[in-house]
Amino acid sequence: MSVHLLPYGERAVLVEVADPATLLGLSDVADRAAGVLETVPAARTLLVRFDPLITSAKAIGAALESHRTDLPAPPPGDPVELLVHYDGPDLTGVADEVGLSVEALVRQHTAGDYLVAFCGFAPGFAYLSGLDPALHVGRLAEPRTDVPAGSVGVAGEFTGVYPRSSPGGWRLLGRTDAPLWDTTREPAALLTPGTRVRFRPA
Repeated sequence: MSVHLLPYGERAVLVEVADPATLLGLSDVADRAAGVLETVPAARTLLVRFDPLITSAKAIGAALESHRTDLPAPPPGDPVELLVHYDGPDLTGVADEVGLSVEALVRQHTAGDYLVAFCGFAPGFAYLSGLDPALHVGRLAEPRTDVPAGSVGVAGEFTGVYPRSSPGGWRLLGRTDAPLWDTTREPAALLTPGTRVRFRPA
């Protein structure tokens, strides 16, 4: 695994990687490096904000390279289980597209052991890695203007759950009643980077 550093002003560097599975480990390594103020993981990039009086982009890159073969494992513990009603408007269409019955599609989706790779798009929206490649499908050609809260969808290599009603173009397989975003909770997001997730039929 190699990392590619891109300048991002005088106080940050953008780290590009080919394998998204390594990003959480790199984020953990960067968080422990001297002078690092914040890390923001995405699909294949990691933004590292740092104090230029303490460290530099070059030093951060060297730290990441030196730990590339000793990346931390995901935190131990039981995964968050989400009960899903598999009755989404795109369920049959996705099953037809990937050549599976609806029942087989549900079995494959619930068989996955998922990991929150990063969060974005909306507060509490987690991009879950670990989706079976057989279930990789594109987004809708025209996004919906209103996706109900709790909708479980797939798009590309990720699966995820809409924490609240919003526009969106993911292919919707079902819905869950789990509170994904709750400002009275700490943290407010149920699914944070590094969290393991399993789906179960409701």
